[in-house]
Amino acid sequence: MDQIKKEELVYIGIDIGTTATKAVCFDGQGNVIQQISYSYAMYHPKLNWTIQKPQEILDTVLKCINEITKDIHPQFISFSGAMQSIIAIDQTGKPLTDVIVWADNRANEIAEKIKTSEKGNHFYQKTGIPIHPFSPFTKIAWLKEFDSDIFSKTYKFIGIKEYIWHHLTGEYAIDTSMASGTGFLNIHTLEWDDEILEFLKIKPQQLPTICKVTHQAKGLSDNFLYILGGGDGILANLGTGAMDKGFMALTIGTSGAVRLPIDQPFLDPQMRTQCYHFENSQYLTLGAVNNGAIVLQWLKEAILKTTIPYEQLFEEAEKIPAGSEGLLFVPYLLGERAPIWDASAQGTLLGMQIIHTQAHLVRATLEGILFGLFQITEILLPDPEKRKETIIMASGGFGKSEFWLQIVADIFQMKVETSQTIEGSAWGAVLIGMKAIDSTIMNQTKTGKIFFPNQAHQKVYADSFSKFKKVHSLLKGL
Repeated sequence: MDQIKKEELVYIGIDIGTTATKAVCFDGQGNVIQQISYSYAMYHPKLNWTIQKPQEILDTVLKCINEITKDIHPQFISFSGAMQSIIAIDQTGKPLTDVIVWADNRANEIAEKIKTSEKGNHFYQKTGIPIHPFSPFTKIAWLKEFDSDIFSKTYKFIGIKEYIWHHLTGEYAIDTSMASGTGFLNIHTLEWDDEILEFLKIKPQQLPTICKVTHQAKGLSDNFLYILGGGDGILANLGTGAMDKGFMALTIGTSGAVRLPIDQPFLDPQMRTQCYHFENSQYLTLGAVNNGAIVLQWLKEAILKTTIPYEQLFEEAEKIPAGSEGLLFVPYLLGERAPIWDASAQGTLLGMQIIHTQAHLVRATLEGILFGLFQITEILLPDPEKRKETIIMASGGFGKSEFWLQIVADIFQMKVETSQTIEGSAWGAVLIGMKAIDSTIMNQTKTGKIFFPNQAHQKVYADSFSKFKKVHSLLKGL
């Protein structure tokens, strides 16, 4: 590889997602040379439990690395990871628990009790993370109260990305973006917060070492240079070119999020938003939803029970008028995070009439997912004029559907752009790696397609959205 010219060098980004790991090989301009993806299961052994098997994910990541490096030796391999998972491990590195993922709601009662107390608000002001069962903070609090045997045996509490990093390098390391999502990193000092750790009855030594996203290490059993990288959402901002003012990232994968770059921590008085550190003085304020494309999967497999491809379902849905002729879907199938932070929230379908068809259901589902994300956008960018000046950078699997992207533009009434690299998180990881080895390399992200809002759809979507915002509070008592 030493004789190959610099422009011919290749780089690998590994995106450890909630339902699949993707390994993407890029050239220095962000062009995809090769891509591999393998999925793994989520399990629900008890009501409100959502877990994964650490070994299954580790095996999948190793399989991706082995296959994509079969004929190449990259400059480095850099990582992006799904956030808010926790694994208790013993002193040998063996898991004592499964991976308790962000969608696990077993800590709901504990979260509600802490959230409504003064301490809950106090902790939010320190961390920028709302008190909710999605966070490692509440998951550890649950283990302390309901599984004291595991809790007492735990050598370290780490996430799945840290588990894989330890297997590859021997280090227990976490980057500041992943640490920001735990609920026990002080967003102002970027250190584990002593008061919160005391509340949880854990010691700093039981957590991984906090590092920069550019931290690097050599592999234990191979000759690869590994770059720590960061959280998938934050790297999606970087990978799609949405780390500058005037841009907002919107990602829909299994879950979804909108993220706005800022230059200092932002804390919402009503505790509706999250705040993550990236590097130096770069932060993101954001809101993440539980109910992204997983709702479409549920609709297709559990309700419609069809093998019709999504593309064909979307073609039929595109024939339905904006607003789905009065059919409104509030898709809180997995409870909800931002902005309502209610793990017990449920899905609601309103306005069903005899005229409604399968195509209406599909379109209403696409619209409902986006209404949830627009509700967060109203908090991050409350001024409609400011929204008009801000460009949405779209990433995630939904970015392959022009129909869905146009609905984004119409509901948000904002300009939408896609990156030519749809896999924004993997490319963001590569950009971090480039900075780690050569700080002069700049972001090569290229804009793909552009979508402008259809003014004719503004009123019907404004009316539907007004109803959407009222549904949860009106029905919660029932």
